[in-house]
Formats: sequence, C-alpha cells, structure tokens
Amino acid sequence: MRVLVIEDDHKIAGALVRGLERQAFAVDVCYDGDEGLSMATTEPYDIVILDRMLPGTDGITILKSMREASIHTPVLLLTAKDKVLDRAEGLNAGADDYLVKPFAFVELIARVRALLRRPKEAVDTHIESNGVSLDRDSFTANRGKEIIELTSKEFALLEYLMSQPGRIATKDQIMQHVWDYDADILPNTVEVYMGYLRNKIDKPFPDLPKLINTRRGFGYYFGEKK
Repeated sequence: MRVLVIEDDHKIAGALVRGLERQAFAVDVCYDGDEGLSMATTEPYDIVILDRMLPGTDGITILKSMREASIHTPVLLLTAKDKVLDRAEGLNAGADDYLVKPFAFVELIARVRALLRRPKEAVDTHIESNGVSLDRDSFTANRGKEIIELTSKEFALLEYLMSQPGRIATKDQIMQHVWDYDADILPNTVEVYMGYLRNKIDKPFPDLPKLINTRRGFGYYFGEKK
C-alpha cells in the first residue's frame, strides 16, 4: 500500500514515515502544500495523510482540489484545531477522517487501516484467497497450515496481488503501489521480487496450484486469471 504524507513539521513527518514503513507501507512525504497538491493530484496513492496548516497551499484547498478532480483517495486530515466547526469544515471539504494533534501512532494506524478497508467492502485486516491467508495486523502469512516467512516488501507485494486475485497487474502498477516515489528500483526489481514470492509461495508446495503467475507481455496475477 502506498501512502502520501503531507506535513510541514519535519519531526512529525519523520516519525510518521518511520512508523508507516514499519507497517509495510511505501511512503512518500512532502513538506509544503504546493508540492503536496502536485503529488496528490498526479500520483496514485492508497491513502493521503494531510496536515491542515501548511506553507503554500493549505490542507483544505488540497482536499477540495482533489475532490474537484474526482480523486477519491481516502484522506486522513491532521490538525491542531479541535473545535467542532474546524472538524466539520475539514470533513465537508472532503476528508474521510480527522485526527487532532498530538495523537498516538497506534490510533493513527488504526484509522488508516479503517479507511483502507472502507472502499473494499468485504476486505478487512485478514485476506484469504486460494488457500493463502494474510494478516495485516500481525504481518503473518500462511498457505494452508504452513507459516510463510516474508520480508516487509514481500508482504506488501503479496498483499497487493491478493487484494485483486486473478486480475493482471502491470509492472508499473505494482511499482506505484508497493514502492515509494523515491525508491531506487531497477527495471527488473519487480521480476526479482516475484521470484522471491514464487520461492516461498509456490516452490515449497509442488502438489498445489501455482499462485504467483505471469501473463507474458502484460504483468502478474495471483491465483486463477479472471
């Protein structure tokens, strides 16, 4: 999952980035509203964490611009303003949730997870498909009764593929959702990580169907192609 953090306080932004990366998110960060607006409206994100008070373009303007451009990415608005009218203004501008500073990171991550579940209807912290299960809270993976040890990036890649089983994802789509904007990735990075997943998901289970599949010239998919 790919997150955009727009926060001008470098200390808060740094803490958010470190915490989110430990939760297996790919994170981009902007420190002013102008750059934040550009990133939020030109790059694909699964969620945006947005400070309300920013140098340059303020958070409310960024929100309105996103919604006017029909960008429906969930937005968690951060602010020091805690009055009811302030919260209402943020929500009316298009925010999906509102968190007042100072906040506990455990609450922020819970709200992020809740927002990510919202557009996916039946999906929650547990994903199961084709005999493989993932738990987003404990970062555990199983195929049948066997535990699969995954790195954080392997987990994020498998999570993305399993969130749309049978649907082909191109290399570009995978890079946009699993790696952050500044990641130093080579053209064959996706292929390398797909190989890692095959070695852990398919190779140890020769009697079971292969789940990490390639449609040559198009991309990759999990399970049976739709």
